[in-house]
This record gives sequence, C-alpha cells and structure tokens, in this order.
Amino acid sequence: MTDQTRITLNDGHTIPAIGFGVFQIPADGSTYTAVKEALEVGYRHIDTAQAYFNEQEVGRAIADSGIAREGIFVTSKLWIQDYAYETAKATIDTTLEKMGLDYLDLYLIHQPYGEVEQAWKALEEAKAAGKIRSIGVSNFTPAFWKQFVPRFASIPAVNQVEFNPYFQQKELRELLSADNVRIEAWAPLGRGNRDLFAEPALVTLAEKYGKDTGQIILRFETQEGIIVLPKSTKKMRMASNKDIFGFTLTDAEMDELRALDKGRGAHDPDAPGVGEYLLANYDIHAND
Repeated sequence: MTDQTRITLNDGHTIPAIGFGVFQIPADGSTYTAVKEALEVGYRHIDTAQAYFNEQEVGRAIADSGIAREGIFVTSKLWIQDYAYETAKATIDTTLEKMGLDYLDLYLIHQPYGEVEQAWKALEEAKAAGKIRSIGVSNFTPAFWKQFVPRFASIPAVNQVEFNPYFQQKELRELLSADNVRIEAWAPLGRGNRDLFAEPALVTLAEKYGKDTGQIILRFETQEGIIVLPKSTKKMRMASNKDIFGFTLTDAEMDELRALDKGRGAHDPDAPGVGEYLLANYDIHAND
C-alpha cells in the first residue's frame, strides 16, 4: 500500500502531502510557538518565506523541537527584490544562516516578476551545491509558466499557487502534468470563505464521515494530488487539519466536489500592474 502522506517529486525527492504554513503569523514569538506546536502534533513539513519575515523563528522552533533535521521538510521562498543573480545567491546563504540550517528541502521563486531567469539560475546552482534539495516556483499562472519555464535549464518540482474547491486550477494542472510538476496549495481552505464552508456537498460529506468541513476540503485536495498548506495558530485546529488520511472520498463524491470549481481565485497574478505594485509597496529590506 502506498504512503498517502508523502508525494514523490519529479526530481526523486519526497515531500509530505500536508504542510504547515506560517504566512502572516508575526515574528514576535508567535511563529516560534505555532511551529513548535505544529511539530508536536505531527507536522513534518514547514513552509515559510523571506517575505514572511519569520524564517528565523521557524529555524529556532525546528532546532528546539528535538526532531532530527532530516525528519522535517523545510521550505522557504525568494522575494522579487533579490532576484538578481548575485543577490539571489547571497540571499540563499543568508536564509540558511538565519534559519540555522545546512540545507533547505525546497526553495521557491515567490512571484513571477522581475529577474526571474537570473533567480532560477541561482537556485539551480544552489541545488547543485547541496544547499537546496528541490527547487520550484510560486504564483506562476499558465501564462507565466509558458513565458519563463521554457528558458529554464531545468523543470521546477512544484508550483505553489492559490487552490481550493472554488479555484481548482484545471488549466494549470493540465499544463504541469506533462512534467509531473506538483501543485502546492496556499489558502487550501479558501481563507475561511463562509460560502465555501456552507456548501451543501461539503456539509453533507462532513456529516457522513464524522469530520468537519475543513477536513473534507483538505481530503478532497490531497486525493487530487495537491500538496496542502493549511495554517492555524490553534493547536486543536492544527491537529484536525492534519487528521485527513483515515478515510477516502468516493469517485462520485470527488466528482461532486470538482463541480464546485468557479475557475477563478481571490488573487490574479496576471492582472496588470501586480508585479510593479509588489516591488513598489513591499520592501522587505526597509528595516535592514
């Protein structure tokens, strides 16, 4: 029987099918506590980013967990301002130092704007040097994928994008499937969208399986082969989000949930001016 809790990437490395995200958890001790508790309830996949400003607390929680380094899958991401080749190389070293790690399991280009090809070259070289095990991208729509990836020397292992039952990324999944590129879902619970959680199909399945609606959503996504990154600062919710592998939705139930797709999400990376806005308004080095 295959292990449903891990997925093999196109570079041969495996990744836990569910991870713990720390987006918008403050670096005032809150991230440290959240990651420590997530590891205590059994998460072995932690996802952070340079632009989350909490890499250091993630690293400290991992160090203090008592869990062997190889037992935890750690992801971070490179922000747009540091995409220039030399800057990207230096940033990778800084991230490792800041997190107290010898290597990252996965490192992503966070946004599809700016000097993307230079950043990717830096990631490829860091992977060759053993600083990163797997490399990938984030927020790449089909248009951005077609624009950049054909010019890369290697294929990304993952693309981390918005994904939930209302936005199932069907065009992107078809595009990525040829190279076995895995999708990681940010906001896999639709940012707590009340309409989504009230969907009759989801509520009915939650009652049938004795689960909550969030668990049904996450189970649907993992059965679709999506790597999910739910976030919570409540330990009980962390545990329930992870408790999704003891049941299997039927083919008919999966089809019913596939029909919820609205074909669009809350964020559109293709919208005019998004890259310029992020560069102008999100200066991650403002307080350096």
